Amino acid sequence: MNRQKKINGIFKKKLKKFKSKLHTSNKPAYVSKAEREKIAAQETEENKVED
Repeated sequence: MNRQKKINGIFKKKLKKFKSKLHTSNKPAYVSKAEREKIAAQETEENKVED
């Protein structure tokens, strides 16, 4: 019984790891506050050039 339990535990652990690698997150990538400010500044410059 112990040996079978140990084998099943190892199998479940490997399966869990494999499934977690397949799972993809729907969350957008984190963008820092400084990066957001840079992007906003570039967009405003582009809008000024277009006008």
